[in-house]
Amino acid sequence: MAAAASSSSSSPPPPPAQHRPDYTAFTQQRLPAWQPLLSAGTVLPLFFCLGVAFVALGLGLHFSSATIRELELDYTGLDGSSCARCANLSLRANPPPCACQLRFSLAQAFPAPVCLYYQLSNYYQNNRRYSVSRDDLELSGLSWALREPVEECKPYRYTKGTPIAPCGSVANSLFNDTFELYYLFSNGTRAQVPLDKRGISWWTDTNIKFRNPEPVNGSLALAFKGTAQPPNWHVPVYDLDKSNPNNTGFVNEDFIVWMRTAALPTFRKLYSRIRLGNFSTGLPRGNYSLNITYNYPVLSFNGSKKVIFSTLSWMGGKNPFLGITFLVFGSLCIITGFVMLAAHIKYQHLNEAD
Repeated sequence: MAAAASSSSSSPPPPPAQHRPDYTAFTQQRLPAWQPLLSAGTVLPLFFCLGVAFVALGLGLHFSSATIRELELDYTGLDGSSCARCANLSLRANPPPCACQLRFSLAQAFPAPVCLYYQLSNYYQNNRRYSVSRDDLELSGLSWALREPVEECKPYRYTKGTPIAPCGSVANSLFNDTFELYYLFSNGTRAQVPLDKRGISWWTDTNIKFRNPEPVNGSLALAFKGTAQPPNWHVPVYDLDKSNPNNTGFVNEDFIVWMRTAALPTFRKLYSRIRLGNFSTGLPRGNYSLNITYNYPVLSFNGSKKVIFSTLSWMGGKNPFLGITFLVFGSLCIITGFVMLAAHIKYQHLNEAD
């Protein structure tokens, strides 16, 4: 017994605990905490206040959207319209140039700012292989990227061994219809409505994402020497806007707007604004003529094309969905509040008995 006691008393002490956390308020979970106590007096006012706020905001958005004026003109060329001949020609392998005209009237004036959009339908820019078929390094102006397009640009990467600039399916399918708008006077004369294409793209796209390569001897065409234009283009990228050297190449705003792909199969993109000259205050009521250079084929994929004239408000363009969403959510909050209030009144005596 004595030997056993002696051996036990001489045994080494147990090793200290490993991975023991520091003895602090945070590691020992002794920090002060707050937990809300939900009761009818706090929950019901919250539901009613949220409901009233969302309904008020929804009404503002809905009525603001209702004040926006829009005019849609379909120029696909179906049903014997004035653009039917051009639509039929677009089905050919190499269609010749074609132009058509749409005449329309405005019963009410469109106050400034007035935007002109083009809209395409049944066009899936969100297709994964389509949307990644581009070279962002090339579009950022890196000269070496012009000579070495990325693999994602196939099948529009090279043509006969020459790199395509800009490469990829997105750039190759650039929208190339053009529009000219005229106001028709009662005496038979007409006045052209200037279409301002400045500032139609996102600021970050124009100033950060898209850049031209450094000109060679002051020439942008020499910077693109050794590259080929996309197969569906009629002009090289450095000639997209011959009248404005600051709006050509990769920084052309029509090109930049197109390269920002849409999420839905029916989408509209900004073409220009009407804010110059005698039409700086908007479009007056009266008769108009829209001259269209019909280049973009859509019948091959059962698509359609529209031009849209729209005014703007503080919330942007016409969007009734946003106001309706706020109204529905606010109404549900108020209804839920009344249901909870009725339940509280009905079972209040049970709580008092407890």
